[in-house]
Amino acid sequence: MIHDITNPPLAARFFSYACLSGYEVLVQNDSTMKGMRGILNDYPVIHKPDSLRGYHVQLSALLAMMETAKKMQPSGKLIGEYEQRFMDSCKKTGFPEEVVEQSLGYASWVSKKILAYARSDRYNRISNYPRYTPVNKPGCWYPTAPAYLAAVEPYFNTVRSFTLDSASQFIPARPVAFATDKNSEFYRLMMRNYTTTKEMPMEYRVIAAFWDCNPFAVQDDGHLILGLKKISPGAHWLGITGIACQQTKKRFAESMQIHTMVSMGLMDAFITCWDEKFRSNRIRPETAIRQLVDPHWQPLLQTPPFPEYLSGHSVISSASATILSHYFGNQFAYKDSVEVSYGLPARSFTSFRQAAEEAAISRFYGGIHFMDAIEQGMVQGNKVGDQLVRKVTGKK
Repeated sequence: MIHDITNPPLAARFFSYACLSGYEVLVQNDSTMKGMRGILNDYPVIHKPDSLRGYHVQLSALLAMMETAKKMQPSGKLIGEYEQRFMDSCKKTGFPEEVVEQSLGYASWVSKKILAYARSDRYNRISNYPRYTPVNKPGCWYPTAPAYLAAVEPYFNTVRSFTLDSASQFIPARPVAFATDKNSEFYRLMMRNYTTTKEMPMEYRVIAAFWDCNPFAVQDDGHLILGLKKISPGAHWLGITGIACQQTKKRFAESMQIHTMVSMGLMDAFITCWDEKFRSNRIRPETAIRQLVDPHWQPLLQTPPFPEYLSGHSVISSASATILSHYFGNQFAYKDSVEVSYGLPARSFTSFRQAAEEAAISRFYGGIHFMDAIEQGMVQGNKVGDQLVRKVTGKK
């Protein structure tokens, strides 16, 4: 996804269906695992044919993930090459060739069922919608420098969710209304961003950089604009999921289940967040401050290409923390090393909630969100996470 510069909502969609493919394999071979029929919106009945035999369950689950990912993602050929290397390594470590081939056959069969489910979520209709045109009115979002990228996924709220009744099920409180009056609530909100970035402690800078996760980040190099290749916010939280599973030595099936639930929570969180973003369509701090206060002001982080309210990172982080807390508890201490490969040192947390709160406030430190978008984003994320947990567990 880094290679493809996959946008955050779409990345969550890829993660979800890939994980669902692996999870479905396990459900069909373990009566103690809960199937998603009747839990996820429109999830189909998937009966395994008796002709599918001689496979290895865990291997089939992993291959099903790869089969789905390579069909859905633009650079799927690269995943196909990885899949072949993975199968070759399995054979070298002792898997009989026939078992590997049977496992691949089973994986392909499951993947086709999940891909059909994915095709019915309406994402493929988005390309037929009119190109989004920014609203050129005071207080509305408008593309920002240096790349002036077009709005990302303005129709993502039309995609079928996994557990939400609708994209607008949890409509948040109205954002503080744009105003140019220096005594207005909006002006005070905006000045908090401006004054904070003027006197930024190093710890705030570290937090902002750690949770940046902006796949659209670019570097203006005079004649060229260079992409910086960063992971998405959802990828960061799935990295945390992997750390938690490894730290607690979760079984394969448990790990697959938790990754699948977090992935689906991410997609539902993006759907409801994007529904609000293009409803309220509020201006970004960078645009407002340059218009009203300081034409040369720059945020610490690069402003992403979509409206400001709600803060997406706040929504998806709170949703992920809620789901992970369900599986690991409210006081789960861990070290987040996800960003180490991107040159950032690991950070320690005493709970997923603490991490989510830090991820949320990082957007204020970075200068790309107003505080009400962060606070209401966390409320929204908690609701989405609770909704998924209730649906999956059947508890009220």
